[in-house]
Amino acid sequence: MESTMTYNLDITPNYSYIFEFENEFIHQDYRKWMTENWTVAFYYVGVYMAFIFGGQYYMQNRPRFELRRTLIVWNSMLALFSIMGACRTLPEFIHVLRNHGLYHSICVPSFIEQDKVSGFWTWMFVLSKLPELGDTVFIVLRKKPLIFLHWYHHITVLLYTWFSFTEYTSSARWFVVMNYCVHSVMYSYYALVSMGKYPPKILAMTITFLQLTQMIVGCAINIWAHNYMATAPPHSCGISEINIKLSMAMYFSYFVLFARFFYKAYLSPKPGKKAKIEPLPEAPAVKKPDYNSYPRQRNGVVH
Repeated sequence: MESTMTYNLDITPNYSYIFEFENEFIHQDYRKWMTENWTVAFYYVGVYMAFIFGGQYYMQNRPRFELRRTLIVWNSMLALFSIMGACRTLPEFIHVLRNHGLYHSICVPSFIEQDKVSGFWTWMFVLSKLPELGDTVFIVLRKKPLIFLHWYHHITVLLYTWFSFTEYTSSARWFVVMNYCVHSVMYSYYALVSMGKYPPKILAMTITFLQLTQMIVGCAINIWAHNYMATAPPHSCGISEINIKLSMAMYFSYFVLFARFFYKAYLSPKPGKKAKIEPLPEAPAVKKPDYNSYPRQRNGVVH
């Protein structure tokens, strides 16, 4: 059902179609819920960490699960969700940047307060950080390498996004759109790999490069936000000082870890790397496709 809602087209783009569930988004209700409940994320993190170390201990002397079909469905669903999120948030981002400039895109949270489409998909983005922890479940049960970057990233993103929604952090407009766009490519790549259709290595390198670029832009946005807050009138930029500090620390640490991952995965010498990454097949006489002939991008997944 198409909405008859009147939008302020000076701020929001002229959407050709608005879904009913988007039109019913009341941002104040969801902000109230998140303000009262965001700290529950710490309990989820505790369960997540217990599963990682407990699960790895449980699986160390047991055969790995294949979970091939489940993984295809999982990655395909996350790919479709990310593509939809990118398609619904990118128009607002481009519209604001083109018509109102950089300051508005960083300091004015109109993407939540005045745009129900972008607001709804921002809310979906925040909530999605919880089910995305499921990426790690597959890694543990399939006995794949689990590096620090992977679980550190999942934990910090979950806590940061849930906290930021309580403040309507205005710079999140950038973070949400970038993440949706990168995840659209990344999870599509994972879906193909889980189907046994292995893309060229250059695509995996490109995904990691996009993730590195995302971290650089994230740091730049926080620097701009800090400068705007220092020069603009008090409370005119919708970001708190603590949020800028947390976001800057998070993005910079991601950049360092992703740069290290990129170097080790694609640039450094790798003698005997295949043997370290993929356990020897139980029946070496039967040729099986090796889906880990170079480091799986999942080890450096973002969001």
